[in-house]
Amino acid sequence: MFDETIAAISTAPGEAGIGIVRISGPKALDILDALFKPKRRDSIREYAPRKMVYGHVSDGDERIDEVLAVYMKGPGTYTAEDVAEIDCHGGLVPSRKILEMALKSGARLAERGEFTKRAFLNGRLDLAQAEAVMGLIGAKTDKSYDIALDQLEGGLSKKVKAVRNELLSLLAQIEVSIDYPEEDIEEITYEKILENEVSAKEAMIDLLKTAGTGKIMRDGLQTVIIGKPNVGKSSLMNALLQEARAIVTNIPGTTRDIIEEHLNIRGIPLKIVDTAGIRETEDMIEKMGVERSKAFFNKADLVILVLDAGEALREEDREMMEYVKARKSIVLINKTDLEVRIDEKEISKIMGDKAIIRTSVLKGSGLEQLEDKIVEMVYSGEIFQRGDALVTSARQKNALERALSSINEAIETTKKKMPYDFIEIDIKNSYAFLGEIIGETVGDDIIDKVFSDFCLGK
Repeated sequence: MFDETIAAISTAPGEAGIGIVRISGPKALDILDALFKPKRRDSIREYAPRKMVYGHVSDGDERIDEVLAVYMKGPGTYTAEDVAEIDCHGGLVPSRKILEMALKSGARLAERGEFTKRAFLNGRLDLAQAEAVMGLIGAKTDKSYDIALDQLEGGLSKKVKAVRNELLSLLAQIEVSIDYPEEDIEEITYEKILENEVSAKEAMIDLLKTAGTGKIMRDGLQTVIIGKPNVGKSSLMNALLQEARAIVTNIPGTTRDIIEEHLNIRGIPLKIVDTAGIRETEDMIEKMGVERSKAFFNKADLVILVLDAGEALREEDREMMEYVKARKSIVLINKTDLEVRIDEKEISKIMGDKAIIRTSVLKGSGLEQLEDKIVEMVYSGEIFQRGDALVTSARQKNALERALSSINEAIETTKKKMPYDFIEIDIKNSYAFLGEIIGETVGDDIIDKVFSDFCLGK
């Protein structure tokens, strides 16, 4: 793999002020020299590395574009290899033409995430840090950006390595006791082994507690607004977005399809969906909208059920509450600026400990309490600050859960005072599963899957 030189366009497609073609590998300088002609000297080789040079890219006698170019010698680069970059005019044509020339000159087209994959394989980043790169690119709020930046700087990796070092030290003591039982070495006791195992377990549990918040901050809180027609769902969405995104009328069934938007509530990214009002209908289009509403409901992280304060509860309201109460949900009793006819005691009885908030979207009341509740549910009462390590992907969570399961087995084995060899196996498994998080004990299939989710050119 490292014998090959790769190239790709590293900027987003479309019109822009600048486009960047990136080249990485052993032939990076040769390819740049073949494409680029400096304005004042004969070759890019006559300039010191890392110096941005003005000139032109030409294909024979045909001038392609006026550009800036730079050559960076490895290993002090993003990929830890020789890297060349050409900054051309933005747009589809200039960067595409320059990329085609680079490919003709000996590079191959990079795969998704291959530049970052090479940074990982060359030891510049671990796997958790590599995943954080996409977190930075996809961040939708300052808070999610901060979390990704902390992970890129090694926040999660340091916590994982600290637990692994604790387990490694324990393994070393156990192996000495197994291999040299007759030597004059202080023998480790079951009590000491158990103490260290419990310490490692507690650290894993603390990390695992962050997985829900970390996933939300990375991917956004998938939030669905449901309710009968004309209860104020679209008005609620418009109020949260602070713009008239959804059409609002007093005609039931106005929203017939799914409307999705992204918004930021106090640093928490929400992907919010306004659904068609759920009711029995003979209208084919509205019926399809209702079915799509139910599908979105089933995969939502948070469901906001909107009820009309001016109407007594109906059977369809009760059915929706029965669906919702088993999920992470909030009930909004809307239109409380009008005469209230709804039975709040019955709602509380059905919904149990779910939050019930009185709102008047029209008057703007209750929205702050709704935001307070969303923040509380995401953080579970604990606000994370810069420097806190969060588990941000399903892959990391899965590896951590398996590590925790193995250390739990080791604890049970230790409590039964079984031979050290049995305890050692479970601790080694836990150590290996933790290694998957940072990529020290991971197979090619997992590595390929992680980087296949990257954008081309990163």
